[in-house]
Amino acid sequence: MKASERFDANRDLAEACRDHPFLRGIADGTLDRGAFCFYVGQDAAFLEAFVRAYALCVARAPDRRSLEEFKGLLDGGFDELRLHAGYAERWGVDLDPAPAPATSAYTDFLLRVAALEPVGHVCAAMTPCMRLYAWLGTELLPLVDAGSPYAEWVHTYAAPGFQELAAGLEGLLDRLGGDDEAIALHYRRAMELELAFFAAAHGAGA
Repeated sequence: MKASERFDANRDLAEACRDHPFLRGIADGTLDRGAFCFYVGQDAAFLEAFVRAYALCVARAPDRRSLEEFKGLLDGGFDELRLHAGYAERWGVDLDPAPAPATSAYTDFLLRVAALEPVGHVCAAMTPCMRLYAWLGTELLPLVDAGSPYAEWVHTYAAPGFQELAAGLEGLLDRLGGDDEAIALHYRRAMELELAFFAAAHGAGA
């Protein structure tokens, strides 16, 4: 099964994320600022684990082509961290918070797979985040209120550069592969953790 087909197989979770009040609030600007600041801090903690997982993939890449592609994705992860630093500067976000349970569940899963399993399985654990955010960007873009203080978030993930990064990781998943059952389980688990992550952030603003 191709990576695009795996996303389609988990579209129920993608649509649940898109329709969640947290994401709708980002698009129309009604999201509680405390919830967004909580999200940014927790996402910075998650991204640190994400770039560490990419670094492990760089070290374990099976060939030069994969090595260069993982290096490009690692650079993209650092670009996202710089975006969060911009939010932190504007809104006084703590970028070094204690990880919330939903964050720890996701980072523990990600780093365990990155440390112990084949590189193709790591791609299966990481691809859902990239593809989901790229998809959310395009889905939410037509809904963005011009006055939303969070419009930059949507535009970032709808941008062609991020779409290319997501497609690049999907290409690595398709090429490196692995045990089909393990890949399906990792993909589904990461999608579940994405939804739980958004729900935790929304709850922080309640």
